[in-house]
Amino acid sequence: MKKPKVAILGFGLVGRIAALMLHERYQLHIFEAAPNANDNGAGALAAAMLAPMAESVICDTDIAELGVEAMALWPKLLAALPSSVMYQQSGTLIVAHPQDMGDLRSFEQRLKPMAGHYAQQASSQDIARLEPELAGRFHQGIYLPSEGQLDNQAFYKASFELLQTTDSQFYFGQSVELHQEAQGRIKVNDAEFDWVVDCRGIGAKQQLHGLRGVRGEVARIYAPEVSLHRPVRLMHPRYPIYIAPKPNNEFVIGATEIESQDSGSITVRSTLELLSAAYTVHSGFAEGRVMALNAGLRPAFSDNRPKTSVHGNVISINGLYRHGYLLAPAVVKQALSKELL
Repeated sequence: MKKPKVAILGFGLVGRIAALMLHERYQLHIFEAAPNANDNGAGALAAAMLAPMAESVICDTDIAELGVEAMALWPKLLAALPSSVMYQQSGTLIVAHPQDMGDLRSFEQRLKPMAGHYAQQASSQDIARLEPELAGRFHQGIYLPSEGQLDNQAFYKASFELLQTTDSQFYFGQSVELHQEAQGRIKVNDAEFDWVVDCRGIGAKQQLHGLRGVRGEVARIYAPEVSLHRPVRLMHPRYPIYIAPKPNNEFVIGATEIESQDSGSITVRSTLELLSAAYTVHSGFAEGRVMALNAGLRPAFSDNRPKTSVHGNVISINGLYRHGYLLAPAVVKQALSKELL
């Protein structure tokens, strides 16, 4: 039996998850504006932290709870891939320097309660037990034991590797135009499809009213003199800095959040703030090597909540803001379930 044809617009984080959920039942045609598979969009730069409780400080309770639901979906998605992807659920440690203890207390007070997730106050002894190399550097903190992270670069590579073994077809370096046809068919450029799943993120700004870009900047550092076992967040006067350890002594350092449509290179100010903050957490970063300094735009609506819609045969999934890895599996599953799953 011939499989229905589905076009997926965008091969970033959301597009990949949609493709992984659909490839067995549909013939996929995947359109991506970037020239290659693994360097496109905010998902390629992110720290890929799964931190519903930490993020509950800045989002609504239902969004944080959706993150808990999505966390349960990640292991199954990753288990189906042909190569291993680091998935860790060892918690998040939040620390602060003495001058920023007020920010730490405020952060703790704004944590929202969620089933199965809780916060523990961490003494200097607790911090030393959780992260021995931070012993003596911090005397108070917060530990969120149920949170996790994954290796985004490995996920990008493994998901593309799997989809290349299917009958999915890829079109890189292509912009798209949609045209509604008769009998419920829809054209992408010159080809007809049964369904279109629009996952273009900020690339759909012209079609989605109110979509904006929120700029984020990150550094990826090779630091063999640093050993951390879980993501560490540092309270900072402008924004919490996160340090997420990845395989092979690599670390993603970030958290800038700037209301800007500028997709240009990372600024000097952000570079200095990110790297100097990381150094205050662990002096071993001083001898690390800067592998990459990047900036990207996260797609967001005015309320910073994801939005999905169905118009005819077009399913749109967008606006995951800074919660891409936290929310994507659950948001995509909800969006596709009524029509395609």
